[in-house]
Amino acid sequence: MPVVLRWKGYRFFFYSNEGDPREPVHIHIQKAEALAKFWVKPIVELDHSYGLSSKELKQLKEVVENHQEEIKRYWNEHFA
Repeated sequence: MPVVLRWKGYRFFFYSNEGDPREPVHIHIQKAEALAKFWVKPIVELDHSYGLSSKELKQLKEVVENHQEEIKRYWNEHFA
């Protein structure tokens, strides 16, 4: 489970086995029991979340948008 970045206690990661066929580029985010999944391509968009406020989700979306090139690079390197 490659970790792409950490921010304010949140861990941004993806799973090594992302389905068959593989889902489009996305990132999972976890802090304690709270979880979220954001699609990165074609646009940054929330897929689902659990235990996070709308304020937290807005901040997390901004972090994903600011790091989307890095996320895509990690994804492509891992699944190459």
